[in-house]
Amino acid sequence: MKTGIPKEIQNNETRVAIVPKLINQLLKKSNEVFVETNAGSSSFFSDKSYEEAGAKIIGVAKTLYEQADLILKVQPPTLAEVEMMKNNGTFIGFLYPLANKEVVKLMIDKKITSFAMEFVPRISRAQSMDALSSMASIAGYKAVLLAATSLGKFFPLLMTAAGTIPPSKVLILGAGVAGLQAIATAKRLGAKVEAFDTRPAVREQVESLGASFLEMELVKDAETVGGYAKEMSAEFIRKEHEIIGKSLSKSDAVITTAQVFGKKAPALITETMVKEMREGSVIVDLAAEQGGNCELTEAGKTVVKHGVTIVGAINLPATLPVDASQMYSKNITTLFSDLYKAESFNFEDEIVKGACITHNGNFINEFVSKNI
Repeated sequence: MKTGIPKEIQNNETRVAIVPKLINQLLKKSNEVFVETNAGSSSFFSDKSYEEAGAKIIGVAKTLYEQADLILKVQPPTLAEVEMMKNNGTFIGFLYPLANKEVVKLMIDKKITSFAMEFVPRISRAQSMDALSSMASIAGYKAVLLAATSLGKFFPLLMTAAGTIPPSKVLILGAGVAGLQAIATAKRLGAKVEAFDTRPAVREQVESLGASFLEMELVKDAETVGGYAKEMSAEFIRKEHEIIGKSLSKSDAVITTAQVFGKKAPALITETMVKEMREGSVIVDLAAEQGGNCELTEAGKTVVKHGVTIVGAINLPATLPVDASQMYSKNITTLFSDLYKAESFNFEDEIVKGACITHNGNFINEFVSKNI
């Protein structure tokens, strides 16, 4: 088997799928590992470092795709990239099949076996493969830094000769991996932090990080078996807006992280709620690419509406490419090792069955096959 690691071509994508120190993990199962010229340059990994690790540098992407039996990427491939892949080859990386239907259909036509990192099941055995959690942790951290630099106030309590400056009040909406990292980061910066989530199980985690948990009538069945938040009823959303609205009007910075797997992000902050916020306050919306948790969010843009700065954050992990690449590389190589522990894929295995989207001209993942 020959493995290819192409350079990411999406705008502002600085990560690389495999860092040099993990090339040896691929060589245990792969006869050769090809790396496209400058694939790791934006993450500060040189071609020389890959060669020293045992990889071969390929100067032309088309040549790499044509020679590789397995392609490892960060971002979903474009149609042009899939066109260059071998028939009956294999792809591992983020795929987002419902948003890339033409790409997935072409993979079906070419009988490409594809594994989507975002579909790795959230079970204990797969924790080291969980790229969504790794990248969410980075996003939560960076979101707080963006809020701090956009806010015209200090985050911590300061005692100065000019008087006492109270700490900023930060509200975190959603206490998944990104939200918990945002709480921890905001606390490190000295802010007073509140958090809200529909899942009662996260209250203890929120409070253990030093934040207060917003009270409301909690829903017992608020998450899927896979650990993702569920969509809620219209009545629940109304009550949710009431609770969030009360805290919003007192907050200086808000980090929104709430997402529903495979669907549009829930609208937690309406325009009316934004109007009631303090002028000069900041919202950093980590769900911008999925439609946004704030109605006024514009993905990839920072706008000011009703005196409030709204940051439509996208692909924050790419702003910290060194650590993001190292974490992602560990996730994908662990999945690779698990997939190739036998001579053929075991589709009875929970991880293989969950993460595989296409194989031999057919859809494997049930959720994708029902919704595509």
